[in-house]
Amino acid sequence: EAIAEFEASASRTDPVALLEEQALSRVPELVPIRYGRMLASPFAFFRGAALVMAGDLAQTPTSGLRVQACGDAHLSNFGVFASPDRNLVFDVNDFDETLPGPWEWDVKRLTASLAVAGRQRGLTTKQRMAVLLATAAGYRTEMATLAGMRTLDIWYRRTDIRQVLAELKGAGRTVERKRTKAALAKARTKDSLQAFSKLTHEVDGEPRIVSDPPLIVPLRDLTSDIPAQQVTETLHSLLVKYRRSLESDRRHLLEQFRLVDVARKVVGVGSVGTRCWIALLLGRDDVDPLFLQVKEAQESVLERFVGKGAYTHQGERVVAGQRLTQAASDIFLGWVGGVSPIDGQARDFYFRQLRDWKGSADPEAMTPQGLTDYGRVCGSTLATGHARSGDRIAIAAYLGKSVAFDRALATFAERYADQNERDYERLQAAVDEGRVTAKIGL
Repeated sequence: EAIAEFEASASRTDPVALLEEQALSRVPELVPIRYGRMLASPFAFFRGAALVMAGDLAQTPTSGLRVQACGDAHLSNFGVFASPDRNLVFDVNDFDETLPGPWEWDVKRLTASLAVAGRQRGLTTKQRMAVLLATAAGYRTEMATLAGMRTLDIWYRRTDIRQVLAELKGAGRTVERKRTKAALAKARTKDSLQAFSKLTHEVDGEPRIVSDPPLIVPLRDLTSDIPAQQVTETLHSLLVKYRRSLESDRRHLLEQFRLVDVARKVVGVGSVGTRCWIALLLGRDDVDPLFLQVKEAQESVLERFVGKGAYTHQGERVVAGQRLTQAASDIFLGWVGGVSPIDGQARDFYFRQLRDWKGSADPEAMTPQGLTDYGRVCGSTLATGHARSGDRIAIAAYLGKSVAFDRALATFAERYADQNERDYERLQAAVDEGRVTAKIGL
């Protein structure tokens, strides 16, 4: 009953005011793009409103059991990517908001995202309920399994893509199986070579990142009034500091590449306005590229509600949380802090590969059965991540063996989807009234 309850507090902060407050720490000229992307649909709004939901969840009761929370565990933040041993794995793949917190908050954000996406997809109430119950059951039953496993076995546990495909062999799942196999094949093409062919062109015999403002702007265009030598020295200083956050073998690997070009790149929905960069490095020759993504790490949206974590460096917070939660992490995952070459301000960043067989599901293209299957996999995957950092036995005991938890979580998700629609309309009204500016279609 406690999990099912949700009613927005009368003292609840205006969600648009929260978004405007968050925007103060972001690149001003990019904030309208963020609002424009959030207005694309109620689900797009949900993706960008992690802070709004964190404030709502802070008003709800919890069991008192904490884990390393993702902080933004909506369905689009799950996906496939390459493990260091070059296998495709399925896991949470965004940890910008990670922080120790209540396990319930992640599960509620996941199920609410499926309720919102299900409405957008046109699913009936009965179909959405099947999706939500499967998601909750996936989390509950996986946690029960994990409670009986040895600690080391949990650490090695992964969501095997082959197992997921095998589960789609049942009746009525042929379409989903074909779509999944096609999506996995496409994910395997997404790497530095593909990014190199799409994002670069040759200038004076050297590859350079193509300018496509305002979404991609090379650093040379952003720092035209700063001496090139000064910018170069700042970048190399940051790269050296970043190397120190890697294991020794990975430092050796990175040292075989040289930095060639850097550009600011707008990504996602919730991340729009933070300082996100792509860095092109070359190894043996001009057809041996490595693309790194460098993302600014600001304080987690959970921090004001659950308190500060163990790390003062926000980039290290993201990296530590990801390594603790994921079954396998990017070999170039690392962090750095330093002075920005743009505004001279001290900022925290984390690094990872721009594309490394990454792929995520499109809920718009899923059948009701496909979304149900996907919700179940996301729920069980989230449970595995939580079991690595939290008390899996206590959480499993709290959840129990009945479907009471599943029903309560589904009820909450539908109630929160109602609230999300109201918040979406408030943002639209704020734009119509001229309170905030949105750039649509970028």
